[in-house]
Amino acid sequence: MRAGGLRLHPRDGWTCRCIPSAGGATGDVRITTRYDEDDFTKALMGVMHETGHALYEQGRPRDWLNQPVGLARGMAVHESQSLIVEMQACRSPEFLCWLAPVAQEAFGGSGPAWEPDNLRRLYSRVERGFIRVDADEVTYPAHIILRYRLEKALIAGDLALADLPGAWNDGMKELVGVVPPDDRLGCLQDIHWPSGAWGYFPSYTLGAMTAAQLFEAAAKADPDIRPALARGDLGPLVAWLGANVHGKGCLYASGDELLIAATGRPLDAAVFRRHLESRYLGA
Repeated sequence: MRAGGLRLHPRDGWTCRCIPSAGGATGDVRITTRYDEDDFTKALMGVMHETGHALYEQGRPRDWLNQPVGLARGMAVHESQSLIVEMQACRSPEFLCWLAPVAQEAFGGSGPAWEPDNLRRLYSRVERGFIRVDADEVTYPAHIILRYRLEKALIAGDLALADLPGAWNDGMKELVGVVPPDDRLGCLQDIHWPSGAWGYFPSYTLGAMTAAQLFEAAAKADPDIRPALARGDLGPLVAWLGANVHGKGCLYASGDELLIAATGRPLDAAVFRRHLESRYLGA
């Protein structure tokens, strides 16, 4: 499979067991993933997600790399680039039709479980769960809303740190409908707060909304994007993103200005809702 200038194959990979991440320095971008022996799709989609981040970093305007204008346009936009690859492109029906026979060959699979229709069912399954990174697109925003509420309360001094586990469990019951059995599956599951990344969580849902809007605009602008995904080729999509997002750096004063230039309108929640209804109600 080709993703712009990056070539990926199911037999290529990374051997670390850390949380999927992307990082590095200008011109040297590294990604990691994680593996589940019972479900190869977790590692695959982790790679796709981090590849989106890496492609953004690699596509920043080369003439501006050492200037503020050459930086990425904020973390909500950065997350949109990981999610447009993972959620919009690589979970699309076109890509899954290409992936099914490749996965069968790579893992020696056979039978109905390895057919494109079953992969689509797997990726359109909605269920309640404790872990944010394992949540489907429909329930994922509820995890983000919980963390945002708790962050605001903690920063404002309205919630004592000692009361966080109980507040977390109450919030999970209200928003997701489950109560974690312990803090490992509850308030200690993310690295963001202990690493100092306060206020970051909304970037994920803002990024998902932005990704849906960018993908819709890209597919309209270039009719070859969806057929290319059916060939395992992300090249046309990455080319559009390079011209409209990656190569713009911080040229625009805000993510909304970039989105208006790329799609003709500011962030519109109706586009994300339309995407969710199409994928999860139309499946």
